[in-house]
Amino acid sequence: MAEDKIQEKIPTVVADDVHIVYRVNGAAGGKGSATAALSRIVRRGKGESRGVRKVHAVRGVTFTAYRGEAIGLIGTNGSGKSTLLRAIAGLLPTEHGKVYTDGQPSLLGVNAALMSDLTGERNIVLGGLAMGMSREEIRSRYHEIVEFSGINEKGDFITLPMRTYSSGMAARLRFSIAAAKNHDVLMIDEALATGDRKFRIRSEERIRELRKEAGTVFLVSHNNKSIRDTCDRVLWLEKGELLMDGPTEEVLKAYERETSK
Repeated sequence: MAEDKIQEKIPTVVADDVHIVYRVNGAAGGKGSATAALSRIVRRGKGESRGVRKVHAVRGVTFTAYRGEAIGLIGTNGSGKSTLLRAIAGLLPTEHGKVYTDGQPSLLGVNAALMSDLTGERNIVLGGLAMGMSREEIRSRYHEIVEFSGINEKGDFITLPMRTYSSGMAARLRFSIAAAKNHDVLMIDEALATGDRKFRIRSEERIRELRKEAGTVFLVSHNNKSIRDTCDRVLWLEKGELLMDGPTEEVLKAYERETSK
């Protein structure tokens, strides 16, 4: 019986000793100065590399994620959570180590790009096409997406440009578009933090459905309740290092003890 359970675990993401380094041009004192910026450009043209700072954002992170898991990422601001997700999505190169994925990872963030000058309905079409949905699939799920987002509850906002939306409305629409499709690996970066309680409950239910449909979900959140209600496993990152990887309650209790000191 134990062997059958092991065989059922299908890896979707493998992070093997992942290091990610940002290179930032310019010393801290030059911020906002056009003269300082021009000087840096001239120096670079002469082959001079002074003023380039390295930020080691992720340091030797190793883990394996499996189909059907919902994994929370926790840690204080600047701990490397969002950077790690971007690397899994293929948006950032690794300095050292490798990320392997089975299937297509999809990253959903609060700042995910939709067109602010276009209406919500046009963005549903564009967002669906970008995720690989056909126009027929988008048409069949259009009303479901609008209803799920709840942005029309106080008016016909779906026909207005997205620049007229509040940050919460825009985040709800982004999540609703992404949640309309089943994903091999769906990564959600704080998108649930901007919704009201009713939307968070709907979102958490949808995440559980995505897991049942054999996908893997990563959730970055500072809301421990959302992590508890949604995830069965948690990765705790601090200063780019993986401090703990284990069952949700076990990791959250350790994290809460440390942050309450």
